[in-house]
Parts: sequence; structure tokens; C-alpha cells
Amino acid sequence: MLTNKFTKVKLAHLPTPLERMPNMTKKFAGANLFIKRDDATGLAMGGNKARQLEYYVGHAMSLGCDTLLTTGAVQSNHVRQTIAAARKMGWHVEVQLEYRVEGKGKEYNESGNVYLDKLMGAKIHYYEVGEDEEGADKAMYDRAEELKKEGYKPYVIPLGAVNKTPWGSLGYVECVEEMILQSQTTDIKIDAIVLGTGSANTHAGILAGLIALNCDIPVYGFCVRRDEVSQRERVKAKTKKVLKMLNVDENKLKDEMVKCSDWVLAPGYGLLSDAVTEAIKIAAYEEAILLDPTYTGKAMAGLIRMLRKNEFKKGENVVFLHTGGTPSLFGYPELNE
Repeated sequence: MLTNKFTKVKLAHLPTPLERMPNMTKKFAGANLFIKRDDATGLAMGGNKARQLEYYVGHAMSLGCDTLLTTGAVQSNHVRQTIAAARKMGWHVEVQLEYRVEGKGKEYNESGNVYLDKLMGAKIHYYEVGEDEEGADKAMYDRAEELKKEGYKPYVIPLGAVNKTPWGSLGYVECVEEMILQSQTTDIKIDAIVLGTGSANTHAGILAGLIALNCDIPVYGFCVRRDEVSQRERVKAKTKKVLKMLNVDENKLKDEMVKCSDWVLAPGYGLLSDAVTEAIKIAAYEEAILLDPTYTGKAMAGLIRMLRKNEFKKGENVVFLHTGGTPSLFGYPELNE
């Protein structure tokens, strides 16, 4: 494995399935559609952060830490799974919830991921500014300094700070190896991968893994938080860092490999649009696949648009990366109105 030299802990149920989506393939009559079920990683209802946390927690353990801190939106999957990872390790955990999505009611602010955060007993802080990634991370680093004075050995998992080492991306380098092995054992050539792109840890890990394996598979990322120009730079910066961690020449990353589209971003992070609502309902009805409005619903809306525009050749095998997020569905009762 490309990541064998790094310390990790076992938190996820791996490998996750690589399944066909026969009904959606038939519905859109073009590419053969597959889904990589990283919603089935198992850690507190699953999601892509489980793979990332295996390496973050591994690094924290190597430093002798006993506490995890992180920040995220109110319905953050990352926050939920970070709490779960800390609980499995027997560690102290504190998280910060940011008010990024305006105009949401009681269901959004109290159910879904928030309910699970509280059930697992995390100490929760709140950050009032919705779009201040640097400030939100700084608040957690400041809290870590306070915890040191209390005798804890804290480890902060930042969401921003592209200058930090993206340990979590190693989980998606590993995921690429897993997918390639699955494709080989089933004799299915993967022609494209589609995913949501936000913090860019997953996107960068996928790209770096493909480059390290010399696999020429395009990766299409649909933006969930920032515009495509900003996101492209973020993905490039993180991918180069991961390549360096893997001792792979970062110049192997070419600009054209970083494909980001903000077509599905509006009206903003965590907010529904007609296209995202349609995508969530199509996936649920056709395949019993549950997507969330923040990440996977947006990515599926982007994939559906590509299919309708015939951007894949007939018979190509396209893999949709399901990064989880099911609990947050309970914060959006308007989906059933």
C-alpha cells in the first residue's frame, strides 16, 4: 500500500462496496453508473471522514495526544465522526459548531448530526460567524492551549489551513487503491470518478492516489462551499502536499487534472436548490440511496447534469463517490413537503 509507512488506527469498516446503480443507468441511458459506498464506513452512521480520521488519529496517537478538537457547520458530518473516533479511543473531545446556514429551524439546529453529537457527549462550543474558516480554526487552537493548562494533550483537526499537513487525505489515497483492486477483480474499467469537493481532503487524496498509481482517470469535483476558481487552487495545493508525503513528484499534477465546477453551489453551502432536491429524490426513488443536501446531493445533481448533456460516452463506467451525510437529512423536512 502507498500509505503503509504512516501510522493509522482502525476506525472504519473497509473495504466499502463498489456497487452498480442499474436503475439510474437505465434511466439516463448512457454511461454505466456505479457507486462507491463510503456512506457505509460504519463509524457512527458512516461517511468519508472515517477514512480520514484513521490517519488523523494515528498521527495524534504517535504524538502522545489524548484529546481531539475540530470545527464544522451545525450539521457537520466531520464533527460527528470526530466525536465518534475520540469515543472509540477513550479520549476527551471538544467540537465547535459554526452557524454557516442561515434561516434554518429547529430540525436543522437540533436533530440529525447535532442530536448525535450530544448523544455521544462531546463538549460543544459555538462560533457565530458562518464564513470565517481561519477564525474558526484559530478558536480551536486557542481552546487547545487552554486544555494544555488543564493537563490534556490536545490534537486539533483543522478544516482550513491548506498550509497544514493533510493527514486525512491519506485515507483517500488508500481508497483509490481499494477501488482499483475492486475494478480489477470485477473486470470493470473505471472511466471517471465524481465527488463533492469542500475541504478538499477527499478530492486531493483521490487525485494523489491516482497519480501515484499512474492511473489516468478523470475526477470531477462539484463545489459545495466556494467558487470553482478558489476550490481549484485549494485542491491543487493539498494534492501537491499529499504527493510530497508519498514521495511522488508534485509536478506530475497537471492543471487540467483538477476539475472543479460550481454549477451546483448556489444558493450556497448547505442550502437546497431545485437541482439538488431532484437529485436527492431520484437517488432515493431509483436506488434507495440516501444523499444529503450539503455534499452528496450537490455532487449527484452535477453528475445528472453531465449525463443529460451526454458528457460521458455510452458504455463508460462512472463511479459516484458517496461520502455519507445521511443524518443531516433529518434537518431538512422541506424535502418531503
